[in-house]
This record gives sequence, structure tokens and C-alpha cells, in this order.
Amino acid sequence: MKLLILSLYYAPDLSAGSFRTTALVAALRQACPDLEVTVVTTLPNRYKSFSRQAPALEQDERLTVHRVQLPSHQSGMRDQARSFLTFARAARRLTAGQHYDLVYATSSRLMTAALGAHLSRHLKTPLYLDLRDIFVDTIKDLLPRWAPIAEPVFGLAERWTVQRARSVNLVSAGFKPYFEPRYPGRRFTYFTNGVDDEFVSLPVPSVAPASGRPLSVLYAGNIGEGQGLHAILPELAASMSGVVQFRVLGDGGRRAALENALSNAGVTNVEILPPVAREQLIAEYQAADILFLHLNDHAAFHKVLPSKLFEYAATGKPIWAGIAGYSAQFAASEIDNVALFAPCDAPAARGAFAGLRIEPTDRSGFVDKFARSTIMKAMASDILAQMDD
Repeated sequence: MKLLILSLYYAPDLSAGSFRTTALVAALRQACPDLEVTVVTTLPNRYKSFSRQAPALEQDERLTVHRVQLPSHQSGMRDQARSFLTFARAARRLTAGQHYDLVYATSSRLMTAALGAHLSRHLKTPLYLDLRDIFVDTIKDLLPRWAPIAEPVFGLAERWTVQRARSVNLVSAGFKPYFEPRYPGRRFTYFTNGVDDEFVSLPVPSVAPASGRPLSVLYAGNIGEGQGLHAILPELAASMSGVVQFRVLGDGGRRAALENALSNAGVTNVEILPPVAREQLIAEYQAADILFLHLNDHAAFHKVLPSKLFEYAATGKPIWAGIAGYSAQFAASEIDNVALFAPCDAPAARGAFAGLRIEPTDRSGFVDKFARSTIMKAMASDILAQMDD
């Protein structure tokens, strides 16, 4: 059997999509050694300030990875559209004349999913979608000026894409009220994100922070409109000077806005550093006293389940999170020693902080339940079953 996988990001790139797809490929190859897998992805490009070398063509026994070179880009919509067109043209060229038993496409901004639908139609091959966000729902918050035009256009693209699919996986159960009523009779599954192998065996930290110094609070990840750090950190950090010291590891389209807001507020207890490789990131987690997570105060984000929650929980560190909706419900029910507050609400964040236990937390039960390898093993079995139909 032959499987085509479309993923904008893949190892060694840094992103939730990369980690997810890389783990899925490993699970598929373990479950079916005779399966021939072709991955069409991009050369590492998630962050301009962090890149790793990777071959444009990588071939192993029954695994071929094509990495497309994207044009240099920032995080603007025009640059992203131009980059995606480059990826789409390359995917069409690389798959022309090939036969596959299934096309799998994983997508957060809909367009990789739409590309999967296009290729499945062109190649006369069934489609399996993995949707990691609701782009049509997000447009209203992230692009309010363009929403009256963009929302109907992308709504049609979403409908055509989902209806082309034999099966649709939704990464968050919070997406269920959006998708299931719109697409009755469609097959939906809910294989979520999980704890990657490198975090499964992390030792639980045994030493509480020394008294008399500010607590080290770490945020690691994208700095974009979706995370809204520029809307929370300036006021929050200024009000907790001498109590906490923030370290922000990451990059993204709103990094400049965050830096400007911190400067204008005269904040001195926030340090912004570029993204780091995962092995170094683990050391950063272990050195921190508290891990910080935040999503912007947009209705669309009430449905998501951030992959970062799984990573943070596995460290055993206290988690301080400005999230709402499904992700807040999930964290409250599944993760011990997490302090939740309403997004973009600095006073609420300070109040939640007071409820944190600054001590190590054994979350081995959570790690066992949400190990990425276990989730991807089940998802791989589901994909293979769809190929047999």
C-alpha cells in the first residue's frame, strides 16, 4: 500500500504540526512495515530566527520525504499565501502520475487540507483529513477587516474540502459543536495531541526554588496574534516586578509588538530569546519554576486544545495559564497544579498565581494517558483501516 502525507512542517522543524506528523509516520511504519510512505513537506522554516539543515530529498526504506524550499517570508498574510502557493505547486509536481491508496493531509489554516482535497480528486484517491484548527472561525478574530470577504470564500473551501474526505480527525473535542452539525453523516475521529517521547521519561523535579529571589516563569512557543502575549505580559510583568522574572523563548509575527509594548510600559523583568532546539528546551523547562501559557481573548480559541499543554504537564512544573473554553475545562479536569485565569486579564492572572503550589507535581498518570506514541498508534491503525476499505 502507498500513502501520501501532506504536512507543511516535518522534522527537524519546530512546530506542533511537525512533531505530530513525525510521530505519526513512525507509528505507521511500525504498524505496517510494508507500507510505502511519501511525505511532501517544506525545508525548516517555522521561525526565521531558528533553522536546522535538512535534505531536500530524504529516502529510507519505504519512506520518501520531499522538502520544498519556500521563498523567504515574514508572518504576513501575503507572504504566507505566496509561500503556500510555492508549496502547492511543488506538491502537484512531485505527485503527478503517481498512485497512492490514500492521501493524508494535516492542516491548521485549512489550505493544506484543501490542497489534500485537490490532490485526492486529481489522483482519484481517498482523503483522510487531520484538522488542527477552525480557520473559518478564526478569520473573524484575526482578520476582522477582511472577514466579510474572506469568511464566505474560506467557508466554501472548507465545505468542499471536508466533503471530499473519507474521514476527518479533529485534534480538539472542542471542535465537535462546530463541525458535526455542519457536516452530518461525515465520519469524525478525535485523536488529540499528546506527550512526545522525549518528555515521557522526564524525572519529576525534586527541589523547590530557593527563597529570596524572583520566581523564574518560562513561556516557550510562538509569539503571534493567537498567543496574545503583547496583550497580557506588559501589564502583568510590570505589576509583579520583583516577584517573577519572565523568560520568553520563541518568535513570530507579534514579537515586535510585544517588545514595543514592554518598552513602552518600562518593563524590566521580561527577557525575550530566540527559539531553541528541543533538547535545549527541556533544560529550560527543568530550570524554570513556573511554565506560562496564554491564548488571546478570541472566541475561536475557546474551542482549541494547545499542544503546549501536554508538553508543559509532562515536566511536573506548576502551570500558569490564561486560557478559556474547552482548553480550560481540559486543564482543570486532567492536570494537577494548574492556575487558570481569563485571557488578557492581568488582575485575574495575579489572583490565579496566588493559588499555585510552587513545588514539583507528579503527573505520571497524565503522561501515561496522553502519551503521543499511544495516540499515534491508534490513529495509525485508523488510517490503515481506511486504506483497506
